[in-house]
Amino acid sequence: MNRRLFNKIILGTTALSFSACSSIMSSTKPSKKNSKRVVVIGGGFGGATAAKYLKKFDPTLDVVLIEQNEHYYTCPFGNTVIAGINDINYIKHDYKTLSKKYGINIIHKRVKRVDGDNHKVILENEEEITYTKAIVSPGIDFKYEKGYKKGSELLAPHAYKAGAQTTLLRKQLEDMRDGGTFVMVAPPNPFRCPPGPYERVSLIAHYFKKHKPNSKIIILDQKNGFSKQSLFMEGWDALYEDMIDWRSADFGGIVSSVNPKNLTLQTEDEVIKADVLNYIPSQKAGKLAFDSKLTKGDWCPVNPMTFESKLVKDVYVIGDASIATKMPKSGFSANSQAKIAAMQIARILQGLDIVRPPKLANTCYSLLSPTYGISVAAVYEVGDKIINKVKGSGGLSPLEASKEYRMLEAEYAVGWYKNQTADVFL
Repeated sequence: MNRRLFNKIILGTTALSFSACSSIMSSTKPSKKNSKRVVVIGGGFGGATAAKYLKKFDPTLDVVLIEQNEHYYTCPFGNTVIAGINDINYIKHDYKTLSKKYGINIIHKRVKRVDGDNHKVILENEEEITYTKAIVSPGIDFKYEKGYKKGSELLAPHAYKAGAQTTLLRKQLEDMRDGGTFVMVAPPNPFRCPPGPYERVSLIAHYFKKHKPNSKIIILDQKNGFSKQSLFMEGWDALYEDMIDWRSADFGGIVSSVNPKNLTLQTEDEVIKADVLNYIPSQKAGKLAFDSKLTKGDWCPVNPMTFESKLVKDVYVIGDASIATKMPKSGFSANSQAKIAAMQIARILQGLDIVRPPKLANTCYSLLSPTYGISVAAVYEVGDKIINKVKGSGGLSPLEASKEYRMLEAEYAVGWYKNQTADVFL
């Protein structure tokens, strides 16, 4: 499917889902008092989008967005900062427009837990905020394992929460000697992407090629395959020759232990010494989800029609922490899920039926260099129990494409990031 046709489908499915809210948007006017309050926790691609679209769908709602940080650093395009292509400010965003333009009450405090029984959000200082509905977008946390403990990220950064970890890994690469070895431990499924591990090594290889050409990269993968693998390997051969050594789970990739202090890893076959170690642990839902009793296993089960938790009534879980079946854990997915949750909540609070079935979408661009891009995209439809990919929708970038095609994909990636962040924060 070509990009123009795919974009038409994306716009069409979005319009189909959101047209059901046109009556809400046209028939309501802001009021000074409204007992219907929606509290949104987490100010990333999921939470910030949900808060914004709640006000779009029903301007009379009292929408509160709680995010502990005053600035948000995006995981998308974080790899370009690590590789020195962009400055950290490129991925830095704030909440001023959401507050001033949309009238969202922004609170920069840490949330301790959600008390679903009493419809209260409990802040770390024990302050309580009541809600009619709550949306939780808690992101991910890590399973500390195999010698990688809390604090190890200061020595072997995972850089899977953008900001300080991003700049730390960047500094380590700058300080690394030419001829050194960068080792990445890629996580098992499921994991957050972006910041995609394989895009990261690609852009680090781009940095090495320009500034430290005698260096090498080893990927110790806890899996036997990954998304867009053929496209990545084709690109690595074309751009970086033998600089990147990918080792699958069955062929030397499994890590049995790690020593962050001396930057060594033990596999079944050998001890590997790194000059810079990027250890990405196994992942699970963010701590808030566990503290709020929203998890079953490592993730949060939800009703796919609305993203309401299956465990706590009137609490909705979106983004990386939710079990959204076939949808990847990506910023685009979180943005798409946030709009559906906001739409359904607005309709429920107006006494209207929910939309059945809503449509969702995901597009994931990956940069192998500033002028070499690849992508995967899909449209999803919600069934009664699961979210499935619409047959024939989206697809992968083609293999053996021209340099001009790859360059155009790289330009699309930059455009996607600018448009996506504007949709979230502006």
